[in-house]
Amino acid sequence: MCMVIFAPIFAVCAFATCGGYYGHLQVKVDCAERRQSNRSINIDFSYPFRLQQVHFRAPLCEARRHEVYFLDGDMSPAAQFFVMVGVFAFLYSLLATVVYVFYQNAYLRNNRGPLVDFVVTVVFSFMWLVCTCCWAKALSDLKSETNPSQVLRLISACRAPENKCTITQEPRWSRLNTSVVFGFVNLVLWAGNIWFVFKETGWYKSGQRYPTRSASGKRASEMRQRLYSESSFDQPDDFGPQPLRQDSFNQAPVGLSLPQTIVSKPHERDSTVRTKGPVIFVNEI
Repeated sequence: MCMVIFAPIFAVCAFATCGGYYGHLQVKVDCAERRQSNRSINIDFSYPFRLQQVHFRAPLCEARRHEVYFLDGDMSPAAQFFVMVGVFAFLYSLLATVVYVFYQNAYLRNNRGPLVDFVVTVVFSFMWLVCTCCWAKALSDLKSETNPSQVLRLISACRAPENKCTITQEPRWSRLNTSVVFGFVNLVLWAGNIWFVFKETGWYKSGQRYPTRSASGKRASEMRQRLYSESSFDQPDDFGPQPLRQDSFNQAPVGLSLPQTIVSKPHERDSTVRTKGPVIFVNEI
């Protein structure tokens, strides 16, 4: 659910703060001659930060003419790569949201949806890591190339000690710094979502299925064995006394006396006196 809610929002914040940036730098040149003093130079740059194409005109204090200067550096590959990852992450997160909400059964069918989602999540996590690190390095180079002291060294009039050059306006980097922060936030968000997507795949379910089944089977077998042992010892006594086997008397140990028995005829059964031990009746043939 966190992926559905926060992934599109942070993706938009990442590429919007980088792609819509506009920087402005203003330099004022005061020449020793009063007629050419207070000359302002405006330097503008924006996304995708191809600084080698950014040029500006600066006055020459020795004569009434100007020179054209170009900045140095090209940060467009890192900036465009960062924006591209943000846009594709935003589109995929919207598609995943629609699938989660309206096509949940089709998503879980044959385990294809979770597997594809897992692979894509891993790829986007790696891409967020790479593009954010590259963009952070490019932003550091961009700040260095547009540093006011670096720009002043490019202007020949500012290198003369009799002239005075000052920076009246510097670019603001808070927006680009925020884009780097959003890049790392997206990295943490997508990398943390790997575990939740992995739990929906068949790999995690197959790993959990067999140990659970074996444990339940073991408990069932123990229960059956316990019931069998209880039933074998707790037999009912409704079958009456069991007749003694003849070989038990023959195998009696030496020194033991057999129980006394009384042999009687059928018509003398009532007049017999019972003694200890079993009574054996013999019918006459």
